[in-house]
Amino acid sequence: MAKPAALVVDDYASMRSVVVEVLKRAGFTEIHQAGNGLLALAKLKEYKKIGLIISDWYMPEMDGISLLQAVKADEQLAHIPFLMITAEGQRANVLDAMQCGAAGYIVKPFTPLALQQRLESMFP
Repeated sequence: MAKPAALVVDDYASMRSVVVEVLKRAGFTEIHQAGNGLLALAKLKEYKKIGLIISDWYMPEMDGISLLQAVKADEQLAHIPFLMITAEGQRANVLDAMQCGAAGYIVKPFTPLALQQRLESMFP
């Protein structure tokens, strides 16, 4: 089965490129990128077929948790699985993300293999 289009959201281009490489290895072929939550929302409106969002937590303009809340509040976007990646491993943040509807949570630093395994469990 073909993998859905993915959107990678992080203010650091180097981190986006790491995630993009893992997505490619996991079989994703259509991958879009955004440097913050506001740009991500614009991409979500532009590319109607995005089926996975992987977002950093801390970013300028609009952070990851605000993006997650905006996505889940929009009935046209709410179905999209949302994976949060952040340096914050604090239990309260994990709970916040999950209560807001995140499909998963990965703490930086992570290995590419750990992210690939998470993706393969979400999209076998």
